[in-house]
Amino acid sequence: MTKPPTLAVWKFTSCDGCQLTLLDCEDELLTLAGRLRITHFVEASSVMEPGPYDVSLVEGSITTQEELHRITEIREQSRILVAIGACATHGGIQALRNFADVTEFTSVVYASPEHIATLATSTPISAHVPVDFELRGCPIDRRQLLDTLCAFLAGRSPDIPNTSVCTECKRRGTTCVTVAEGIPCLGPVTQAGCGALCPAYHRGCFGCFGPMANPNIHALLPILRVNGMDTGDIDRVFATYAAAAPGFANRGGDESS
Repeated sequence: MTKPPTLAVWKFTSCDGCQLTLLDCEDELLTLAGRLRITHFVEASSVMEPGPYDVSLVEGSITTQEELHRITEIREQSRILVAIGACATHGGIQALRNFADVTEFTSVVYASPEHIATLATSTPISAHVPVDFELRGCPIDRRQLLDTLCAFLAGRSPDIPNTSVCTECKRRGTTCVTVAEGIPCLGPVTQAGCGALCPAYHRGCFGCFGPMANPNIHALLPILRVNGMDTGDIDRVFATYAAAAPGFANRGGDESS
């Protein structure tokens, strides 16, 4: 009898939200559990079997030397490695440390900063090991997660979009919040995959899925200003969930023009 493929779920520096998305799949997870054998998932079980693993889902960014060593070991034991969530794909909100002095941060936050072992930067998984697929978002979209796991079971590649959130607004019939209501929105430069969740509730996209391929930020900046955002507001909205993503971080030329 053929053994079912094994699934491992790993946590690095993160809030656990993407792992909870997997647990939130509920009925679908029961079906998947019949096709996959979950051999390491500390959030859900005390069972921790050694590798190798057919699929590893990795949440969180790399912020310590210990994590740097551990992700290398996980990559060696995993046939397929999937980075899940904004932290794992772009460094997350904690990547704000990349633009400041982490020593100053620790001296303010901790009474004994000399006991804190941390790297000066927060970096995505792909900065250290090869990643086979990335699921973006804060947290990830449960439909994308389920489709990705089903794709592996079916022997096909996951269907991960590379268009903007605007295309998802059009598909679900959501009126553009920027055009209709003057609400600032990063949808035109953010990768699709969330189902245009925020615009569906009359809120602008916050960019948690990170930049789409070749985002035209130069064209978006004047629109954000017309809709009430000053330079500080623009800096904050781009330096949030995907602060370390080159498509969002490297926009100095766009801003100056």
